[in-house]
Amino acid sequence: MSLKTLFLRTILRQNNLIKFAPILVRNHYEEHRNYNRFRFGKATAIVFGSVLIGSAAKEKKDDKQKESKEELIEIGVKRPDLPTYRAEEVSKHDNRSSFWVTYKHGVYDVTAFLPSHPGGKQILNAGGYSIEPFWNVYGMHKTKQVYELLESYRIGNLHDDDVMDHSDDELWVQEPHRDKRLVVKTAKPFNAEIPANEQVENFDTPNDLFYVRQHMPVPQLDPNKHKLKIHIKGANNKSFEFSLKQLEKKFKIVEVSAALMCAGNRRSEMNKVKPVKGLSWTVGAISNATWTGVYLRDVLLYCGVDPNDTEGKHVILAGADIDATGEQFSTSIPLHMALDPLADVLLATRMNGEPLPPDHGRPLRALVPGAPAVRSVKWLESITISTDESPSHWHQQDYRSFNASKTWETADFSTAPPVYSLPVTSAMCSPCDGDTVEVQDGHIELKGYAYSGGGAKILRVDISSDGGRGWREAELRSHGAPPRRHYAWTLWRLRMPVDARTTQLEIWVKATDSNFNTQPEKFDDIWNIRGILGNAYHKVKINLKHK
Repeated sequence: MSLKTLFLRTILRQNNLIKFAPILVRNHYEEHRNYNRFRFGKATAIVFGSVLIGSAAKEKKDDKQKESKEELIEIGVKRPDLPTYRAEEVSKHDNRSSFWVTYKHGVYDVTAFLPSHPGGKQILNAGGYSIEPFWNVYGMHKTKQVYELLESYRIGNLHDDDVMDHSDDELWVQEPHRDKRLVVKTAKPFNAEIPANEQVENFDTPNDLFYVRQHMPVPQLDPNKHKLKIHIKGANNKSFEFSLKQLEKKFKIVEVSAALMCAGNRRSEMNKVKPVKGLSWTVGAISNATWTGVYLRDVLLYCGVDPNDTEGKHVILAGADIDATGEQFSTSIPLHMALDPLADVLLATRMNGEPLPPDHGRPLRALVPGAPAVRSVKWLESITISTDESPSHWHQQDYRSFNASKTWETADFSTAPPVYSLPVTSAMCSPCDGDTVEVQDGHIELKGYAYSGGGAKILRVDISSDGGRGWREAELRSHGAPPRRHYAWTLWRLRMPVDARTTQLEIWVKATDSNFNTQPEKFDDIWNIRGILGNAYHKVKINLKHK
């Protein structure tokens, strides 16, 4: 079903859409910042976003995969003590002087909140309309703290006839099959981590168990018809187009062993210091694979990009997935990073010897090893060389670094540096926190992973069972790539002796990389509002069972 057909069908089916305001559906195609995307009027963006994204189906209370009980908090329920508004009245309040939004039955005047909204101007697209389509994409809103904040701005109820169902399961019927062993964080869009006990069983993570991070529904793309567009912005704008067969025929095919890690991996531990926004990943938002493709550097040089003229230039990577505002997902990396012969940035078509699975970018994705996985754009459609960074929300208003004192009210995303590399980290995956471990011959076996970004190699993993007074070195299993070009993770194991009288232990794990960077002990000093780059010691409490 085409997007146009789906859009029109939904308008007809949900005829109360029209009550929000006259809607002019206009669809025009332009090259903005030299990459192709659809642009829409504000009302169209909201409606199209709700059609394209939909909302997660309400989960049952006994769903064991719920992230926390906070998800059961209800907001937007009808309140008899408040006045009722029609959608037409709400739609008039769409400016900075009077800014209303709706959520289910709730009507909210959030005018005073606009200056401190963490997403900046993104909120302006929802003026006079429902915020549900946006919250279905930007899942970090769905927390107790945000729900309570929204309710504090409650002014009334939306008339029963104007309350819309923003769910549309048709959008998700073509989602790929997922392995039942994955630990699901959100179902729509699908986000899941690999179970800790499975994580270190293989150096290359099986494709079905590779952790999944999505922002929107998985686009359906035909590998035989897919084209990659490359735009070079400058005095003489140039454009190129390649099919997948042309890429494989014109350029050298290479393999790179690399881990991909979400910048929010281990966020759940940082959340214990102070609440942060984002998916509550434990240690499973990292996986390793052998990727096959062609070097992005080779393609850009073929297209005439000057390797000696990289200062202030960026590579904008745009995918085929579309967010709630009608824009393609995109992010960017510095041009010098893409052209670095040691960076091994790929245009990848295969993963562990197989065609890319749909969840991981079929038929084409970028692989930017050593960087947060968000830079490795999936379902890659276009590349633009520009003096501007990507304009998308995901690049401008996320994955940026702040100190531990910054709040959502004081953080300025426009001046914060984007995160293009990852700090050294490690985790113990077996046993897990709270497990009971049987002692064998006075020893227990510990297993886990370590990783560092930017091509750094893990030199050492140290384990302590006495609060850091003494440390033991773990046995390492690493890829053969040298430092500066080492993008895979390292697996470790240790057979640790334990005292026969000990019934409980707290295990501390820390790693040191080839730049001699070592993990910090506590999350307190590296805490940040988005809960990213969480790399303090991994501390796991276990129970011991002696024979």
